[in-house]
Amino acid sequence: MKDLISGAEALMRSLEYQGVETIFGYPGGSIMPVFDALYDHRDTLNHILVRHEQGAAHAAQGFARSSGEVGVCLVTSGPGATNTITGIADAMIDSTPIVVIAGQVGTAFLGTDAFQEVDLVGITQPITKWSYQIRRAEDVPWAVARAFYIAKSGRPGPVVLDFAKNAQVEKAGYVPTKLDYIRSYVPVPDTDPEAVRIAAELINNAERPLVLVGQGVELGNAQQELRNFIEKAGIPVGCTLLGLSALPTDHPLNKGMLGMHGNLGPNINTNKCDVLIAVGMRFDDRVTGNLATYAKQAKVIHFDIDPAEVNKNVHADIAVLGDCKETLVAVTELLQANTHTEWLESFTDYERMEEEKVIRPELHPMSDTLTMGEVVCAVSEATHNEAILVTDVGQNQMMSARYFKYSKERSIITSGGLGTMGFGLPAAIGATFGRPDRTVCVFMGDGGLQMNIQELGTIMEQKAPVKIIVLNNNFLGNVRQWQAMFFNRKYSFTPMMNPDYMKIASAYDIPSRRVMAREELSEAIAEMIKTEGPYLLEACVIEEGNVLPMTPPGGSVNQMLLEC
Repeated sequence: MKDLISGAEALMRSLEYQGVETIFGYPGGSIMPVFDALYDHRDTLNHILVRHEQGAAHAAQGFARSSGEVGVCLVTSGPGATNTITGIADAMIDSTPIVVIAGQVGTAFLGTDAFQEVDLVGITQPITKWSYQIRRAEDVPWAVARAFYIAKSGRPGPVVLDFAKNAQVEKAGYVPTKLDYIRSYVPVPDTDPEAVRIAAELINNAERPLVLVGQGVELGNAQQELRNFIEKAGIPVGCTLLGLSALPTDHPLNKGMLGMHGNLGPNINTNKCDVLIAVGMRFDDRVTGNLATYAKQAKVIHFDIDPAEVNKNVHADIAVLGDCKETLVAVTELLQANTHTEWLESFTDYERMEEEKVIRPELHPMSDTLTMGEVVCAVSEATHNEAILVTDVGQNQMMSARYFKYSKERSIITSGGLGTMGFGLPAAIGATFGRPDRTVCVFMGDGGLQMNIQELGTIMEQKAPVKIIVLNNNFLGNVRQWQAMFFNRKYSFTPMMNPDYMKIASAYDIPSRRVMAREELSEAIAEMIKTEGPYLLEACVIEEGNVLPMTPPGGSVNQMLLEC
């Protein structure tokens, strides 16, 4: 007869069996039996005590995005669980594999409005791949195995386990369980050989092909397959925000970032190419601009693992379904070697124009005041372009994405689809645990930092080596830019009165420095990089700087503004 153990102990053993080593969480009443069991597994399960449950979810995201593994967070019921909702929604839209385990009142109290009861399954079903309530201790191994399989397989995403308190304390036999199949769940669709053949034929006959690279390439670990594909056919590439590090910045076929604040060349040439090849991207509205004018001249080939994304926003002439690590290889085998020299040269004029009108003024400003772009560029160079970039949301995000350089895979962690302010700090904490061998730099604005500033306490306790760069312009900068451009400069509640970040850093025992003058910047960055553990660098930047180029809301991708 099997030894009987509690559901809480079964959870610990199940997590260990799934290979989990790091958990981000916050204890409370309805999850207390689990934390009691966790105490005896401290040698194998490293629990990181965050300062807010939203921080736990974002830290789990940062861990997952940096490591390629499933991020795990553990919280209590009621407000503890609902505080993770933003992170869960963020993970869903950005395809991040996390498992959120939340306490719940006992089954006898369900539906009675018991203390800290909330219908977590009902709340999270629309924003998860799977949401399940564990009501019996005997179901724990099965539920955990299913949760991890669903979170990581196919198009990744979040899973929620709502763990009733009675199931935590009841006893049952334990059988280690892993899953690699669920009936009716097809994580990777079959690839149609005819679609592969037609896609290759379209590419071989193209005169002006353009590849759009999304995060799917990184999620599928298909970076080398992508390089083989584009290099054989000589096709220029534009990357989405989340796909920026799928291809090194200095690769000769990498023409820059797509989207509202992307580079001129790939955006304008989207409406000039004759074959548009989307790989692991979902044609987000910030990439496409006005769909009525988007790439109407082009045949569209869409590589994706999720059939729901095909024809959702942009009609695909050919859909190559499947894992891009395999489908890219299949198409590459049928491609003819090509160079597309004239087409590649067409990007040059746009690059020169952007360099003259946007990049040079940003990186070599006439003003005495620092710009965001020059700070980002200087930090990137100081890390030899090898750091992991984490961003918050806003101007800091767009400037970081544009001026940071990427030489390694999985080097950008940012909130893309949901645009979550407050994401940056906890996500950076998670990244330091996901990839302790790499430098993690997080850029944030003065607004985003204050949304989850309590996580400085987590950094203090864990001595997490997060390099925090605050681009302080005393504004909610992105909203202010829109107010300047589209609302007659009426700065309605966007100026920020900020605290003294040096005093705050000192209170958390985090070394810090404020930089206001250009001549101090290099020395301050060098000090930050060589300092072991965390560091906060506040860069006081121009207050009314703007992120350019910019496709105005509702505009076409080939109508980018170079000045305000």
